[in-house]
Amino acid sequence: MTQTSVKPAKPKMSQAARQENRWGLLFVAPPFVGFLIFMAFPIVFAFVASLTKWNGINNMLDNFVGLENYIKLFGDAKFWKVLGNTIIYMIGIPVGMILGLVIAVGMNRKIRGIKVLRTLYYIPVISSLVAVAILWMWVFNYDYGLLNSIIKFLTGKHGPNWLGDEFWVKVSMIIFMVWKGLGTSIILYLSGLQGIPKDYYEAATIDGATGWNLFRHITVPLVSPVTFYLLITGLIGGFQVFVEVLVMVPSGGLDYSAATVVFYLYEKAFSSRQMGYGSAMAFLLAIIIFIITAINFKGQDKWVKTID
Repeated sequence: MTQTSVKPAKPKMSQAARQENRWGLLFVAPPFVGFLIFMAFPIVFAFVASLTKWNGINNMLDNFVGLENYIKLFGDAKFWKVLGNTIIYMIGIPVGMILGLVIAVGMNRKIRGIKVLRTLYYIPVISSLVAVAILWMWVFNYDYGLLNSIIKFLTGKHGPNWLGDEFWVKVSMIIFMVWKGLGTSIILYLSGLQGIPKDYYEAATIDGATGWNLFRHITVPLVSPVTFYLLITGLIGGFQVFVEVLVMVPSGGLDYSAATVVFYLYEKAFSSRQMGYGSAMAFLLAIIIFIITAINFKGQDKWVKTID
């Protein structure tokens, strides 16, 4: 005679537990619905659009072309040029991180007026991007800009055509981007520096470590989580540069020398009304960002250190 196992009955949920679950679902619902409406649906819609020759007015599904937009994109010389420009602008990422760390080390001490100085460095971050871009457009003006006026006063020679030359327009954009994001680097590095125990420095000093060795072997490794965060966010933001170019160089520069991927995407999608082609470009850009971000996350264990 075999014995059959009887599963114990589940305990009946109390009224309070059911009410708690309902409240939990109620609180979770708004962000979930928001994700579906503002993230999931636009992503699916844009992907479908990338497979069509939709111009924003005609019937999207009646103009299905499959992968034609992606094939055309790989053969688009202008796309590869603006992608190269975008990558060149990312030279400003390590420059900004190095300057941010150096300035943060200088600010990580108790001196009179240091809080005011920290605030001043952070003002560009919270300032309107369009407003400061217009301001720097006048700074870089070839005829009577502040920068060329200073160069002429100091050297007696006229400065370069900052926004009109293929080389100098890239330099101008890098300078502006570094200036705009420097405050974020400083604040985050300052936070990281203040989280390093002083015992580490004291022990290293007893062992005979000098100032440079302290910085190289203690400061730099222990703020590497901040460096990693700035690197990831800088790369993601760098691939999406748009407003700076649109305001300072509305035409995209001489021979498109200042244009970025998002600027080119905007022109194709909204100026030329090639919504399908612009959507394909957006998806390819998203794939590039995903791959680069994944590579950085994969390799972080080799150089990102944490405080034990």
